[in-house]
Amino acid sequence: MIAARKKPASPDIAVRNRLLSAATELFSRKGYPATTTREIVAAAGVTKPVLYYYFRNKEGIYLELMGGAFAKFDTLLDASRRERGSATKRLLCLSDQIFSLFMENIEVARLMYSIYYGPHQGAPFFNFDAYHLKCQDTIRQLVKKGIHQREFQKGNVEDRVWAILGAVNVALEVQLSHPEWAINRKGLARILNLILRGFQKEGK
Repeated sequence: MIAARKKPASPDIAVRNRLLSAATELFSRKGYPATTTREIVAAAGVTKPVLYYYFRNKEGIYLELMGGAFAKFDTLLDASRRERGSATKRLLCLSDQIFSLFMENIEVARLMYSIYYGPHQGAPFFNFDAYHLKCQDTIRQLVKKGIHQREFQKGNVEDRVWAILGAVNVALEVQLSHPEWAINRKGLARILNLILRGFQKEGK
């Protein structure tokens, strides 16, 4: 059977994607304030009016980068809240999906980390904390569900939330700083299984 050919991206989508890709690389390498619109359009192979048409200005393209990536994250969290199954299965699935989304958008993630944790760069405000808190609350609700259904022993919910978040965050951050030491998806799953088995044994 002959596989169907993928339709090429429309000119509009292709141009937008080139601008976003160029901006991501330049913001990550040079920093947000040192990157100019001239450099972005040159790297994307378009003119300034094209950037202005799609994003209005440099601030607009930055906010589109952040908003696009975090919209996917928000959708992932909402879907996780609607899923059925054991708390263990849902926590493992959510963590795996977060890891996969991070790797798919690793250059945007690198930019986000440099903005959030690095020196102030004058970038437009983006509420990163709101998404972190929603992620934290999603994990919290799953831990509570596990306790309520007696899948997990009773114990400190917040400690368990931080144990899971700690493992996930380390797996993500090592991908940025030392990919040669990186924990892959299977490695993260093994670590989380150890943590979750601890939840099941506590109090016995």
